[in-house]
Amino acid sequence: MAIEYPTRQEIGEILKNSKTIAVVGLSDNSSRTSYMVSKAMQDAGYEIIPVNPTVNEVLGQKAVASLKDIKGHVDIVNVFRRSEHLLDVAKEFLEIDADVYWAQLGLENEEAYDLLKRNNKTVVMNRCIKVEHAMTK
Repeated sequence: MAIEYPTRQEIGEILKNSKTIAVVGLSDNSSRTSYMVSKAMQDAGYEIIPVNPTVNEVLGQKAVASLKDIKGHVDIVNVFRRSEHLLDVAKEFLEIDADVYWAQLGLENEEAYDLLKRNNKTVVMNRCIKVEHAMTK
């Protein structure tokens, strides 16, 4: 399956219409990229849900161990895990019926992409959500 991501305009629409971002691999270390990007998105008005079994709280939000532990609807799942973990996260993503699967800059996995597209999901990979948000303002 050829990999096709949403256009910049479509990404702008996704970000405009989304409110909740579950961040898989969000670190409580403020020098980590996941923390900085999530803080910027939180400051922009998004609800951030930390998904990391090794932390209790990040950015003032209680962390959950997995996507399945989230109560309520998730608009975007933003993934900060190495590419080899993207397929497992994609499988869990399908179980919670979130809207958009987003793998951060530098992360891509063709198997995860194919699985998500077969399930008619919107997929963004190898893009920074913070950069995209700044470009769509």
